[in-house]
Amino acid sequence: MERKTRRNLRERFALKNSIVKEALAEFLGTFVLILFGCGSVAQTVLSRGAVGEMLTIHIGFTLGVTMAVYVAGGVSGAHVNPAVSLAMLVLGKLKLVKFPVYVLAQFLGAFAGAAAVYGLYYDAFMDYTNGILIVTGPNATAHIFASYPGRHLSILNGFIDQVIGTGALVLCILAIVDGKNNGAPKGMEPLVIGLIIMAIGVSMGLNCGYPINPARDLGPRLFTAVAGWGRDVFSAGRNWWWIPVSGPLVGGVVGAVLYLLFIELHHAEPQKHLEEENSVKEKKCRKITVDGGLKCKTFEELSRSFDFRSLNMK
Repeated sequence: MERKTRRNLRERFALKNSIVKEALAEFLGTFVLILFGCGSVAQTVLSRGAVGEMLTIHIGFTLGVTMAVYVAGGVSGAHVNPAVSLAMLVLGKLKLVKFPVYVLAQFLGAFAGAAAVYGLYYDAFMDYTNGILIVTGPNATAHIFASYPGRHLSILNGFIDQVIGTGALVLCILAIVDGKNNGAPKGMEPLVIGLIIMAIGVSMGLNCGYPINPARDLGPRLFTAVAGWGRDVFSAGRNWWWIPVSGPLVGGVVGAVLYLLFIELHHAEPQKHLEEENSVKEKKCRKITVDGGLKCKTFEELSRSFDFRSLNMK
């Protein structure tokens, strides 16, 4: 009965359009990323460090990305990042028609994830801020959702920061999913991709907190703009908001091109590799014939020379 009910539900509600299915996967994957990632920041900030620190934030985003890839990976590839989608588009691994759909789903998922974090910690927000939501100052909370530059950081250096960080992310992702490279064991790819975030977080987080994802930054920033923080979320940090959007897009393409030029282009062709193996075997056969006087035959040659009539099969 249960199986029949499940079959009926699937026949009635299951989506047939592949792009819609992939869009839903990107939405949910990005939602999970923000829920765990920004949730870890909220817990640290709102508790004033009592139940969190920088390391727990790194772990939150690492596991957020890992779970996001597990959630969406089998359906859409779990880009959960417009920079990754653009890199795949440039490499010819994503169709052009899917690109805007993926990006829209990612932004909406990030917006919804930020709303979920705000709802989860609403009372803690009110207690921490006394109901006054501000972008800068000692009780600022906007940085829970989006990145803002450190005092030392210039706009140019911030842009370079995002290009390098996102380039490293995309380059490492391509290495992990490259079947002709060492890659990662099947089913372990999400965990290893999550570890890239940990590596970036502990090495490139000083300047602006490693957003490296336009959806992860702009989606929650838009939420804060409408949820009470106001337009200051865009003007703060010398109009910083566009840096974590444009920088990662450039960085993703740079990382993809670097991996293509330095690694992927130089993989041996499958047919060529097979021909090389056959050539080696042929040389070995010739060596045996010359040195030992033996004739080396292939399986096909042996099949032709074998008299199957000699087998008495009744």
